[in-house]
Amino acid sequence: MRELLQNAIACLCKAGVDSPQYDARVLLAHACGISLADLNKALILGDFKDFLPDYASKYSDFISRRASREPLQHIIGFATFRYIDLIVGKGVFVPRPETEVVVQEGIDWIRANNLKNPIVLDLCAGSGAIGLSVASEVANAQVWAVEKSPEAFEYLQKNYNKIAEKYDILNRYHAILGDATNVNLPETAAIKEKVDVVITNPPYVPESKPLEQIEARDYDPKMALYGGSKDGLLIPQKIVKASFAYLRRGGIMIMEHDITQGEALADYAKNVGFSSAKVKNDLTNRARFVVCKKL
Repeated sequence: MRELLQNAIACLCKAGVDSPQYDARVLLAHACGISLADLNKALILGDFKDFLPDYASKYSDFISRRASREPLQHIIGFATFRYIDLIVGKGVFVPRPETEVVVQEGIDWIRANNLKNPIVLDLCAGSGAIGLSVASEVANAQVWAVEKSPEAFEYLQKNYNKIAEKYDILNRYHAILGDATNVNLPETAAIKEKVDVVITNPPYVPESKPLEQIEARDYDPKMALYGGSKDGLLIPQKIVKASFAYLRRGGIMIMEHDITQGEALADYAKNVGFSSAKVKNDLTNRARFVVCKKL
């Protein structure tokens, strides 16, 4: 078992996978039908009696797929985001850890302002990572999520159905298939100028700088990646305008962006009418999201 794991790690290293040791262990646990924690325990104790009998052939297939740079999350069928596991696959953006910081910013603001029944809007919702995290972590939050892609929307609905069973979010999460830049969607008419927080991770990759990472370039939908212009700001700017229309006075917008776009988006937000706009860093100290307040 340990030799199998080491050979897999070597294979993934050779293929250029960013985190070969972690991926090899996750895939082995998946092949064995156990949790990663249980796999680690078994490797320490040398006790493998509870493993599925055909794990070796499954593992070989999983490692071959990962070595071809198919995303880990596509192979195992889910992505862990904050405290929830989201179903992902072809046709939907795989949520990234840096977006967890953006969500935390919004939740911290809600709690700091002691909002009892906050209205939260997730624009460009994708798999539902942002909105479902807020709904599951903030009691009584009313969350609205708008996603344009029919393929991504299917994943969002699957994730809602899965998570609603575990968390009390029935009647608190409202999924809408539509263009997030369109403020005249009939389904969102009731929340215009009433939203407390918009938390959004729109497409923002500059078209002048196409992605090089194979997993993102070849597997994430281009609709979820590229911002619609050379500098990648076209769609984010439209989302800024939409957010302003949805927010109440005193509400805020939190938007993830490329490390090159913070100041430009902050300036644009002020021109739209936001009273303040501050660029903030992620956990690696890179400028990755902007917080804008409407007065």
